[in-house]
Amino acid sequence: MRKALLVAGLAIAAGLATAAVVCLSGCANLGYYWQSASGHLKILSAAKPVQDWLDDEATAPRVKEKLELAQRLRRYAVTELKLPDNPSYRRYADLRRNAVVWNVVAAPAYSLTLKTWCFPVTGCVGYRGYFDEAQAKAEAEALAAQGYEANAYPVPAYSTLGWSNWAGGDPLLNTFIHYPEGELARLLFHEMSHQVVYARDDTMFNESFATAVERLGGARWLSEQASEAARREYAEFDGRRRQFRALTRATRDRLKQIYGDEPNGPPATTSIAEREAQKRQAMKDFRDEYAKLRAGWGGDPSRWRGYDLWVERANNAAFGAQAAYDELVPGFEALFRREGGDWRRFYDAAKELAGLPKEVRHQKLKEIAGA
Repeated sequence: MRKALLVAGLAIAAGLATAAVVCLSGCANLGYYWQSASGHLKILSAAKPVQDWLDDEATAPRVKEKLELAQRLRRYAVTELKLPDNPSYRRYADLRRNAVVWNVVAAPAYSLTLKTWCFPVTGCVGYRGYFDEAQAKAEAEALAAQGYEANAYPVPAYSTLGWSNWAGGDPLLNTFIHYPEGELARLLFHEMSHQVVYARDDTMFNESFATAVERLGGARWLSEQASEAARREYAEFDGRRRQFRALTRATRDRLKQIYGDEPNGPPATTSIAEREAQKRQAMKDFRDEYAKLRAGWGGDPSRWRGYDLWVERANNAAFGAQAAYDELVPGFEALFRREGGDWRRFYDAAKELAGLPKEVRHQKLKEIAGA
């Protein structure tokens, strides 16, 4: 399973400038900003134009095939989905590892509301990214010691929101280039869409918007451009993903009710001991239901290892992070339909929402979804 699918990541390209700002009031975070900036710059320096890889006889035929597909997807995103045409995804880097960054997320023991970290350029976000896995795990352990439920998980791609275009743009990476066609399409459409709309301090809005673009755009690509084999492969993969999402959404809703975690909803009326017992039962039921679901999938068990790991490590932080990518998607999909399926009108409407206060924009999206 792609972990908390297609994370935008921090706007790491701005790390050096941000570090200087932070030092005006103390350099406690300088080490973090330095690893962010230097990590991103290493990726940029490793990237070469796609054509160079295609012309190189040493490049594996499988990689060349995927790079050519990625360029077709990029052109489609620009011409048909009206996403930005800039230097991003015209270069490729092999990082020789299976993740580009590792994100850390944390939530209290009885809430799915994520802890946020605030940055001068990007605003507040519900995760903290590291280019070093050991540092990410150490941060998660430190947060757990403070009483949070925390996770550190691998991320295949992130967006610098267009701020890296001066240096060649966000590159294609080995961490995702070998995805099946339908998944590669969704990933690129998702990350490119982050350069269209971004609301400060609102991870859920930003990720739900990008997820809506990836779903709508990916479905269109598959119907118009993909082979029948690619459509079948995607349908099988997505069918299992939808089953898993339905299960996790039901569990999220149950946990929210236990915690009294709904905005403007009633607070929890049970004692801590009762909440803990109900939480444990909800998590047990979740894992039991997953085991039944998993048994019905059949096939090579290694194919579902990603889902197995997610379930094994599931906690409030994991459920809270997942919600950021799902919660407002129905509203954005309804907004797209309201705008007649016109991509530019859809983007303009999303930008207008981004200009509203956070609570107002969320409420409007929920109203649009229910209309």
